[in-house]
Amino acid sequence: MFSPRVLKSASSFMCRGFGQMCRQGKAADMAEGNTFLLVSNVRNRLREIVGASTNWKDHQQALAERTSLSQYLAQSQDELPAKTMKDSAVEAHLPLGSQPALREKYLNYHNSVRFGRILEDLDSLAVLICYSHTWNKELKRSPLSIVTALVDKIDMRKNIIYPDCDIKFTGHVTWVGKTSIEAKMHVSQYHDGAYTDVLDATFVMVARDPDNKRAAFINPLKLESPEEKAIFQQGEINKTRRVELSTASLLKVAPAAEERTLIHNLFLNTLDTRTVSFRSRILSPNSVWMEDAKMKGLEICHPQERNIFNRIFGGFLMRKAYELGWANACAFAGCRPTLVAVDDIVFRKPVEIGSLLLLSSQVCYTEGLHIQVRVHTEVLDPLSRQHSTTNVFHFTFCVEKDIPAVVPQSYGESMLYLDGKRHFDETMRSQG
Repeated sequence: MFSPRVLKSASSFMCRGFGQMCRQGKAADMAEGNTFLLVSNVRNRLREIVGASTNWKDHQQALAERTSLSQYLAQSQDELPAKTMKDSAVEAHLPLGSQPALREKYLNYHNSVRFGRILEDLDSLAVLICYSHTWNKELKRSPLSIVTALVDKIDMRKNIIYPDCDIKFTGHVTWVGKTSIEAKMHVSQYHDGAYTDVLDATFVMVARDPDNKRAAFINPLKLESPEEKAIFQQGEINKTRRVELSTASLLKVAPAAEERTLIHNLFLNTLDTRTVSFRSRILSPNSVWMEDAKMKGLEICHPQERNIFNRIFGGFLMRKAYELGWANACAFAGCRPTLVAVDDIVFRKPVEIGSLLLLSSQVCYTEGLHIQVRVHTEVLDPLSRQHSTTNVFHFTFCVEKDIPAVVPQSYGESMLYLDGKRHFDETMRSQG
């Protein structure tokens, strides 16, 4: 990631200067009179870029008119000018300390910031970063439809996000393919006279045509320094890792030998030694069957939660999945969990307005003080009764007390257990 100084000089959204704090949590660079982009205005900026409207009726008409923008799409990536990382650099402010009226939306019962709201803001900012990379000054509206493909990783750097201290989001494009873009973002918070790290996030977006049906080419990335080359190379490594993980998915191939041994040992530990039967199962002390570590929810998808392309906002889906996953971990552990990481959120299918969205959370793995939670979301068609998976979310939580071990019974639950262990191990490796 670029340093704050580079980001400040690169983006038109940067603040004009840094000074001394006025009081704890209130950053001087967010004082009234300074020029900066508010997080609350990011989605308005996106509506301007694509020509969307805030009115439901006008919004549909505006999107229908976007079809004519197809004539401005490039036929190959070679037709597009290369952009630098600085071209996409964006800084946005969430002045919770400087503007107390904003706190209500972000405040939770435990007097900290609702992380689900931060997920919504990250999703919007990632889209804006990618539009900044592909922006053509000669056009009034962008012909591209840029949507979230997946959240590669969100690593937390602190446990508490204060509800009365200013927050700053920064980010830029770090890697591009022909039709996909990786954007990295950093969030920091002003507290005790200085900004401290909150989280680092990596999103992968895809560009499509104005009707959001076919892939569309994006501008190549021009690398200007050894630092940028290293950042780009990490993007290539991330892409390779995602391909390898997909290839080794338990939905495609059998578990590895050591994983099969682990599952068999779990099975043997739950056999009732008083009987000679594979069906007679008993729980070990301080254990819970996976079947008893679930939580479910339902959302009716109203127009209020739509994105700029007339579908349900991905950030809204992430917020709802996180809140259900957090509640599941809380009920399982019997205490308040702390988020450690968000890993491998895949957007498989868009959610249409009016959909019935079913959310299912499962504690799928535990180790030490950590809880791995998987949230699966699907759309139910009430007429055909067909279920279609839309998203899969993975969250790692930590608690401050001993927790029971979660134990699978069926083969399907065993695969969920192994998948959860894989995600947990990857999170621990990435955090060193």
